[in-house]
Amino acid sequence: MSLKAWRDVVTPHKDVLGGTFKQSEFAADITQVATGTAPEEYQDAEKFFSRTYITEGMRLLLISVAQRLSGKGGDPVIQLQTAFGGGKTHTMLAVYHLASRKTSTDKLHGIPPILDEAGIHELPSARVAVIDGINMAPSQQSVKKEGQKVTTLWGELAWQLLGDEGLAMVKDSHEQGTSPGKQVLVELLQRAAPCVVLVDELLAYIRQFELGKSYSAGTYDSNISFIQALTEAMKAVPNAILLASLPESELEVGGTMGQQTLTALEKYFGRVESVWKPVATEEAFEIVRRRLFENAGERAEVEGISRQFSDFYRQYASKFPTETQSNEYFERLCRSYPIHPEVFDRLYEDWSTLDKFQRTRGVLQYMAIVIHHLWVSGNHDALIMPGSLPLEDSNVRDKSIHYLPQGWQPVIEREVDGPRSAAQALDSEVALFGGVHAARRAARTIFLGSAASSSTQAARGIKQERILLGAVQPGEPIGIFEDVLKRLRDRLHYLYSEQDRFWFDTKPNLRREMESRKQNISDRDALIPLLKDRTTRLMGRQHHFAGIHVFTPSGDVPDEYGNGPRLVVLPTDAAYSRTESNSAYKAAEEILRTRGEQPRQKQNRLIFLAADFDVVSRLKDQGRTFLAWKSIVEDIDSGALNQDMTHLRQAKQSRDSAESSLSQLIRETYKWLMAPVEEFVKGKPTLEWEVVQVSTTTQNLVDTIENKLREEEWLIYEWSPIFLRNILSQWYFKDGVTEVNALKVFQDTCHYLYLPRLVNDSVFKNAMHQGVASEDFFGYASGKDGGQYLGFSFGQGSIGGLDSEALIIERAAAKAYRDKLAEEAAERAKELADRDGDDSSSQGGEDSGSGGSGVGEGTTPPMGPGPGGSTPGSGPAPASVAKKQFYGTVTLDPVKAKMDFATVVDEIVEQFTLRTGVEVKISVEIEATSPDGFDEALQRTIKENCNVLRFSSSEFEGE
Repeated sequence: MSLKAWRDVVTPHKDVLGGTFKQSEFAADITQVATGTAPEEYQDAEKFFSRTYITEGMRLLLISVAQRLSGKGGDPVIQLQTAFGGGKTHTMLAVYHLASRKTSTDKLHGIPPILDEAGIHELPSARVAVIDGINMAPSQQSVKKEGQKVTTLWGELAWQLLGDEGLAMVKDSHEQGTSPGKQVLVELLQRAAPCVVLVDELLAYIRQFELGKSYSAGTYDSNISFIQALTEAMKAVPNAILLASLPESELEVGGTMGQQTLTALEKYFGRVESVWKPVATEEAFEIVRRRLFENAGERAEVEGISRQFSDFYRQYASKFPTETQSNEYFERLCRSYPIHPEVFDRLYEDWSTLDKFQRTRGVLQYMAIVIHHLWVSGNHDALIMPGSLPLEDSNVRDKSIHYLPQGWQPVIEREVDGPRSAAQALDSEVALFGGVHAARRAARTIFLGSAASSSTQAARGIKQERILLGAVQPGEPIGIFEDVLKRLRDRLHYLYSEQDRFWFDTKPNLRREMESRKQNISDRDALIPLLKDRTTRLMGRQHHFAGIHVFTPSGDVPDEYGNGPRLVVLPTDAAYSRTESNSAYKAAEEILRTRGEQPRQKQNRLIFLAADFDVVSRLKDQGRTFLAWKSIVEDIDSGALNQDMTHLRQAKQSRDSAESSLSQLIRETYKWLMAPVEEFVKGKPTLEWEVVQVSTTTQNLVDTIENKLREEEWLIYEWSPIFLRNILSQWYFKDGVTEVNALKVFQDTCHYLYLPRLVNDSVFKNAMHQGVASEDFFGYASGKDGGQYLGFSFGQGSIGGLDSEALIIERAAAKAYRDKLAEEAAERAKELADRDGDDSSSQGGEDSGSGGSGVGEGTTPPMGPGPGGSTPGSGPAPASVAKKQFYGTVTLDPVKAKMDFATVVDEIVEQFTLRTGVEVKISVEIEATSPDGFDEALQRTIKENCNVLRFSSSEFEGE
């Protein structure tokens, strides 16, 4: 559901719409009403009450007045003492119109329910006397229509109540300047009753009297005595009432004489008075709405819009003040519509503390100017919020700074709002900000919430949650406003922040000092070393690279095979750009082709990481910002820069914020991964660059780079033997070549950019091991002696080491060699069998046909049966028994076990495995003893490795 703009729901009064209102019209003048010269909205009782919201304090006061005039109780004296602009004059006007009865009470909006509550059916008409201290002076006489001259307070009171009759009653006191007695005043009031006496700005009149000096209006003491007598006389007349206003703010009280007078008046009023309750903030909603708007909008429509705001605050409860989560806040939204409650809260809670700001009148004047400009400018906000205040308008700006100390105009124009302000510039630079006017709305909210604060306050400024409350509308991303606050804090010269509080001040922060220092930071001596250090930190140490070289010259990048490839991070002046002129290619090629002055051999061991050309300038600027703040903090700590603790905290916070932003910007800047490859064009290798962007939002940069290298297959972690066979067939096994040095093939993958880039030699070894386990790829030999392969393996078995003797044999050649070995083995077996047979036949002939003279000479023993009837030598010769099993045990040196075991396999095991039909079983028995015992870490490692290697049994024992 889309939010309707406030201008589509409510309509301001014509004078607000047309800008024809006069600010003075908001200042009710009771003397003008009494003399019939006030504006119609104040002079006409019916119109006055139609635009007046009867507050709780006014309701109670009018009930008391009505009861008093009707002789049914009520307070005889009521003191109206509130802050400047608290609504006391407006309240006196309400009493004036009610008591004078120039309009029937049933036509006065809101009055009939009050009379019903007071139990009064018919309110009597009363005489009303208006004493305005501002319009009187101790040495000035007032000449009435018929020539009467009035100089004293009591003369003015008597004349207004009873005319010439009243003047005659106080004639002597009036002429002598002495206060009439209480009894005279009682008689005066009884004759005039029912009557109302309204005394406004009494203090402003009496404080003009100098002590001990006599005036035509009497003396200071006589006037104080009159007030005492009048308040006492009111008690004696049941249908007479006195309302007097006394100031509360020091600005209205004045100097020493004013304070002394106020103390005296409070003493006498305090004996009989009833203190009036001032306008509450909640009641101000309705007061402003009635005065400034013709209608408050349809209830259902207002509730629908308010509900969207309330639901938005509840959906993001952690971002807004706790009070917004209650249903009461929803009701506040409804009551204050179309003005956001936060506007009233800030004006009534913060701005009302300013000496010149009038609570009700000041809010009316201020909001009338704001609403007029918003209407004319076509503002389409859902509510009039703190972020909506059009401070770019000169009238609104002038009214805002009218209440503030000197120095605020340049703050608003340069930073908060206006065509040349930093906030508007930020909105223009960043599309996300500009789309919702985030910078200006946030800056306006901070201004309204902090400009009225004082440097003496323990906690200055406005919390971030209240800034969001005053700036963000439902449907707008809160994160944009959170981000813009960080940008404003880092850019503005008059904005301060501490923890989550922000405030503007007329005193510039340390940003100007920081900007000055930024200009003096050397790229070579400070900035580049900083960026190198922070980039190196960001890379970490857990990775598969043989080395990560940050901003390293070509001569310092090793030209080695290593245990992995090398990542070269190019300096910021070799940034990557999508344009044809790319400095990253040039810088990378220089390192790729040469190591200092020498040609580089292992070119295929290098991967490059380049900065983004469009972000480099921001990175450098952020680096300078961090260095500048860092130096400021160091100078304040050392005493070289004289600043208070507030500025030190700000500097430290700005330094930490700049450091955090710097780390993030490094991630955003270094995002282009570059891999060199060579393609053959017309038979010649041509260098090309494969470039891919890595994510800047992942937690670990090196892991992200390695994953991207694996994903793009620029770095091979696992290699199938079929790919190795293809490489061998394409580059090595041709022109009659059937074998190649295995180490040379691996080293070639490190040299040439047209070959695959392997992580390390283990990947190559694993591919060879898998290849020789099958008859589909190639064979292997650990060496060659003449025409005989040593440690030959094809179709089964394993490989030995990867050294200068190891050979990879082309598949057909390996198969032929294996078949040859099998044939030779078969022939040897046949020859051995034949030789064994011949030996048996030859031995049998010699036994039967030999002659000789004696046994010792080989002669046959005499014929004849031997013992037991047998004839010696007459049985068959014993046959040769075949050996069908072999067992062997050897003890290996644990230090050289790997090498010795390979020799055992070559010299013993392969003698069996090369023969057809021979089954070979190998068992490895390991026994280790330590007098100190094995620690838990070693035991855990051994057990895990045994499980992986599938040991049938493995145990640690205590003895």
